[in-house]
Amino acid sequence: MDLRKLKTLIDLVSESNVSELEITEAEGKIRIVKAGGAVVQQIMPVNQPVPQAQGPAPAAVAEPAAVVAVVPAETGHTVKSPMVGTFYRAASPGAKSFVEIGDAVKEGDTLCIIEAMKILNEIECDKAGTVRKILADNGQAVEYGQPLFIIE
Repeated sequence: MDLRKLKTLIDLVSESNVSELEITEAEGKIRIVKAGGAVVQQIMPVNQPVPQAQGPAPAAVAEPAAVVAVVPAETGHTVKSPMVGTFYRAASPGAKSFVEIGDAVKEGDTLCIIEAMKILNEIECDKAGTVRKILADNGQAVEYGQPLFIIE
């Protein structure tokens, strides 16, 4: 996640009445918690479980420490969502997926469908290669710019 975006989120939490903010993106999960006037942030890879709070924070904590976990960068070309909507891997519920991991794709091939406002938008591959990773689940809500596929 971009450091400017992270700083903006921290500032928003510290200046508002919000006590906790959690955001999940393909790169990882960010959790910002306001504890006694100070802001604590946690950045975790998506596949790591979120620690559960064990009751109220002790009042004697002087300065909470920030926990930062490094998320490994994906190699290859990333195909990102051009819009907000619902991600579908196939044209209909019983149909075969457009692509699977290991499939060779060429520029212009349909990778998935994103449904936005009852309109089905086919998302095409913008680079030839091999599908190495599918980063969204079928039926999952996706955001603008969210990584969907890794093509090598």
